[in-house]
Amino acid sequence: MNRTLNLWIFGIEVLLLISSCNNNPEPSKRIIVKGYDRHVELQWEPVEGAKSYAVFVKKEDNSYTERANVKDTIYMDFVNDLGTELELSYKVEAQLNEGTESLGEVTVATRSMTDEELLDMVQFYTFRYFWEGAEPNSGMARERVHMDGNYPQNDQNVVTTGGTGFGIFGLLAGIERNWVSKEEGIVRFERIVDFLEKADRFHGVWPHWIHGESGKVKPFGNDDDGGDLVESAFLMQGLLAVREYYKNGTEREKQLAQKIDELWNSMEWNWYTQGGQDILYWHWSPNFGWQKNFGIKGYDECMITYVLAASSPTFSVPVSVYHKGWARDGGIVNDTSAYGHDLPLKHNGSPEFGGPLFWSHYSYLGLNPKGLKDQYANYWEHNRNHTLINRQWCVNNEQGFKGYGEDLWGLTASYTVTGYAAHKPGNDLGVISPTAALSSIPYTPEESMAVIKNLYYNYGEKVFGRYGFYDALSPEKDWYPQRYLAIDQGPIVAMIENYRTGLGWQLFMAAPEIQAGLEKLGFTISEE
Repeated sequence: MNRTLNLWIFGIEVLLLISSCNNNPEPSKRIIVKGYDRHVELQWEPVEGAKSYAVFVKKEDNSYTERANVKDTIYMDFVNDLGTELELSYKVEAQLNEGTESLGEVTVATRSMTDEELLDMVQFYTFRYFWEGAEPNSGMARERVHMDGNYPQNDQNVVTTGGTGFGIFGLLAGIERNWVSKEEGIVRFERIVDFLEKADRFHGVWPHWIHGESGKVKPFGNDDDGGDLVESAFLMQGLLAVREYYKNGTEREKQLAQKIDELWNSMEWNWYTQGGQDILYWHWSPNFGWQKNFGIKGYDECMITYVLAASSPTFSVPVSVYHKGWARDGGIVNDTSAYGHDLPLKHNGSPEFGGPLFWSHYSYLGLNPKGLKDQYANYWEHNRNHTLINRQWCVNNEQGFKGYGEDLWGLTASYTVTGYAAHKPGNDLGVISPTAALSSIPYTPEESMAVIKNLYYNYGEKVFGRYGFYDALSPEKDWYPQRYLAIDQGPIVAMIENYRTGLGWQLFMAAPEIQAGLEKLGFTISEE
């Protein structure tokens, strides 16, 4: 049986072994079915030669009506049209060149779910992006998954370093929540780490994109075919959490932790100062050198890059790089507020309302903002206020976009109607990105849950698929693309877990180098 089917063992799952069928008496086929609040999910093993599969549901008169005809071996049936608190019977038939083959019949119930069950469901579905949806050779996260199969430049096997780092926190959560076994978990991490050891690196730093089959760099742009320091920082943030998770375990687990340690120690952070300047640079290429010349200056999503660079036990950068480069020699300080919320850090290009919400997510999947302070900001207050400002912009909705309100808010970088955009106040295109509110759940738990409920109960199959909520939606444009991006799915599952248990924060912050690096940079940590 497909390993992905094992993931169904949690919650209110119903698993029925079909022992006899009208057209197929042999008990050789299995259908797995699970009922949630407003949808039912069915999975089955593929049938050789099947062109498609027809899914039927039994009506009150005991006859069957077809619900869908799909080519996949999974079907999510949103049953709002049938009612709530249902008892349903389904059957599945494989459509062959000559006739059909029955896979049997299953029964299932739907029922009302608590907020905790709903959150568990959303987290689990999003986790599947990084478990089921991973590129098979590397085990890493694909940059994107388009459910229609239409990929730009046939890049369905291109993996992302940053998105994998985000997803790693989700994989750790999956192990802790028994969505996968501990054995399956370490096998996956070994695959990822072994791949990263052999993949292209540039002074110890990985590129933004990598071909999953070969480990060779996939250029992110015409002159961006080398090391990407920021994406590699996102990756290492996750890997250090894995190291902490396994370092005191079995010999096998200690070996995995040691391999991660070697990758961490080989990252030449000081190289990316262009020979000792007081700033980190985002890119270096063996073909184009420092041609991009992109200095990393705050405030945006890159804070974790400076924390790791200062924390490195082998290629550390001096304190001046943080204060003069990232903090702009004090110029990072802001003195404005919006909607009654102070924004103590000056966001690049968005000093009044703040930048896209991923700026309060990417660096804080492992780096715990609770009680984290330096001379520039209290990072919990900053991130919460950033979120509340972004939300209030959508609630006020001065542009009058359809759907916006207290239960549909959140502007960040995502797909947009015409491509990709960094949505934010002042650059609001009428597109809501679910990751914005969902990944903010530690900062705004009630406000984020309102968005989850609205999306699931009122938008349903338009916005929710096999890997959780799709990347973006625009009720204004009646636009609901069935697409996913790793960099948007990863923060959802990671931040939900941080909200529920603090797992990612606890692991990353336990790394002794991180504690030393934060102290070096002048950070203090207090209980909040």
